[in-house]
Amino acid sequence: MSLRYITLAGLLCRFVLSATAADPQRFDFKGEGMATTFRISLYAKDRAQAEAAAEACFARVAQLNAIFTDYDPTSELVRLCAPEAQYPVPVSADLFEILQRARQLAEQTGGAYDPTCGHLSNLWRRAKRQSKLPPPDRLEKAIQATDWRRIRLESAGRTVTLTPGTLLDLGGIAKGYAADECLRLLKSRGLPSAIVLAGGDTAAGDPPPGQKGWEVKLRTFTKPSPEEDLDTVLLANQAVSTSGDLYQFLELEGRRFSHIIDPKTGLGLTRRIACSVFAPDCTTSDALATAMCVLGRAKGEALARALPAVKVRFAVPEE
Repeated sequence: MSLRYITLAGLLCRFVLSATAADPQRFDFKGEGMATTFRISLYAKDRAQAEAAAEACFARVAQLNAIFTDYDPTSELVRLCAPEAQYPVPVSADLFEILQRARQLAEQTGGAYDPTCGHLSNLWRRAKRQSKLPPPDRLEKAIQATDWRRIRLESAGRTVTLTPGTLLDLGGIAKGYAADECLRLLKSRGLPSAIVLAGGDTAAGDPPPGQKGWEVKLRTFTKPSPEEDLDTVLLANQAVSTSGDLYQFLELEGRRFSHIIDPKTGLGLTRRIACSVFAPDCTTSDALATAMCVLGRAKGEALARALPAVKVRFAVPEE
């Protein structure tokens, strides 16, 4: 009787140890992409599974960057905007989808986010290099060429038609889209408990085992000290993006301009503001974070109330 009890206890013990050994483990990875650092944390059964999934994610980011970037003259985006393009142009599924989302978000924000701001972006890149404001005539011309309605999409043939002279810039949405794609890829590999950080954009899947969510630290106030203004939130099956002028700004002719451009004025924002946007996906939160800063707190909060499952946190520096 005693021997049988010990044997059963031993079997039970071995079963518990075996189950514990099979519990998912956390693995962390980072890699460069889209001019930022992508950080991936996930739970997997072993390192081999985790590394293969992370490698696939970074390859996907590189693939999307080759499509979306406006810095590479051979990218699909640049070729779509080329003067010699013959519209309508058939495009890849990724480019068509992101343009659909971008156009929708531009309409919802009244153009505060606008993917046709390529000419304005180029002017501000030049302004940064030359340390002087864009010439007024060129600025006005760029403003006139910025209007999301210049994009026409046809789902049947997956084609895009641009009003001649339109220049696209997906910098305000591409990282969020890539983070969503990484999360989707991980879930397809049976790894739903994961989080992807791409600069100021974060896409979270299922929470870590036994926890309510992933801890994400947000810095929304525009103060210089990195130790200040950190707020920890729990994120699960949700995304958050933060935009502001804490690190990216220009000082020209005695004025401070944010890297965030108001499409209506063609100038970088001069008021100090930051905003974190919580949304169901990171494509949405990425674009809206930019738009909310352009709109300002009152209009931004009103817009958020009108959008399903979107919440915002505005912040301004102390006077």
